[in-house]
Amino acid sequence: MNVWTIAHIAARILFGAFFVMSGVNHFTRTKQMAEYARAVGNVPAASLAVLGSGVLLLAGGAAILLGYHPRIGALLLFIFLVPAAFMMHAYWKVADPMQKAGETAQFWKNISLAGAALYIVGDPNWPWPAALGNLF
Repeated sequence: MNVWTIAHIAARILFGAFFVMSGVNHFTRTKQMAEYARAVGNVPAASLAVLGSGVLLLAGGAAILLGYHPRIGALLLFIFLVPAAFMMHAYWKVADPMQKAGETAQFWKNISLAGAALYIVGDPNWPWPAALGNLF
């Protein structure tokens, strides 16, 4: 196994696991997350939105992690990340400097991760090494 393969597998594990764990949180902490979504993002049907976004996170993260239809998975993550950044982390609306700093960091984290997901959508190096997608 060459260095590229090892780095690629490690990157998939780190990137995919982050979203899988976030998706799990959406299902195990639905009530708390829905309350936050209602308060911060004024999200209608917040519980349903939290569960739906949990599906996007789990499916997208698992697709990246396993290398099974990773472009579709990355697109699901992109579909979650961009609206979440603007709805949940609108730092330009926050007056308190400490809260604004936190929301700014979260906004740009989401946007950066969306960029990484978009890169995967257009990745010319498919098939990935050691990916489940190579088997089917």
